[in-house]
Amino acid sequence: MALATRTARTSALGTLWGSTVGKKAVMAATGVIMLLWLTAHMLGNLKIFFGPAEFNGYAAWLRTLGEPALHEAWFLWIQRAVLALCVVLHGVAAYQLSRRDLAARPQRYAHRRPRASYATRTMRWGGVILGLFVVWHLLDLTAGVVNPLGEDGHPYQNVVADFRTWYADVFYIAAMLALGLHVRHGFWSAAQTLGANNRRRDRALKATANVLAVLLTAGFVSVPVAVMTGLVD
Repeated sequence: MALATRTARTSALGTLWGSTVGKKAVMAATGVIMLLWLTAHMLGNLKIFFGPAEFNGYAAWLRTLGEPALHEAWFLWIQRAVLALCVVLHGVAAYQLSRRDLAARPQRYAHRRPRASYATRTMRWGGVILGLFVVWHLLDLTAGVVNPLGEDGHPYQNVVADFRTWYADVFYIAAMLALGLHVRHGFWSAAQTLGANNRRRDRALKATANVLAVLLTAGFVSVPVAVMTGLVD
């Protein structure tokens, strides 16, 4: 009986994942989780404006979050595992949906359709840029592999040292601009998939998507700009 129940559940999940609606739902759900994390991460980054003690204290607090139920840094690793799973599911679903869309329309339309927004047309490349950025960011400020001036246990100093290099600034700002476009279009798409939109709420949802995109982009970009201008040193 238990085996039959597990088999039925596995079959149901496989059917859901195999459907277009299921893939869109997975993209929407994982997108919401990543958006919540991005908001919290951006707010944490802004603590750098309050000085080394505040920023380093915040970084140390993250390592002890969940104690004594969790050991040191367990929360961070659980968070990373969940985010990695979300990124993989989000990316795979997006790729498979795009392949289905191309397969369903192998020939170009005879009449040109209205041009989509810039964010819509760059979602695919924006996702690729963000994927590469995540890898670089982990190697840079988490592992310290590509930050030659970084020191273990000194997050404030590592961020400042990192953004004193022009290539780190360029890559980071470009990735955050791609993030803003991705969030703007992704929030609206997720609202449609989850059934949150209607004629009354469409304008508010679109405005919310724009505000979120601007705030997240500005919040993240403000850190390297502050280091470059000497506001954070």
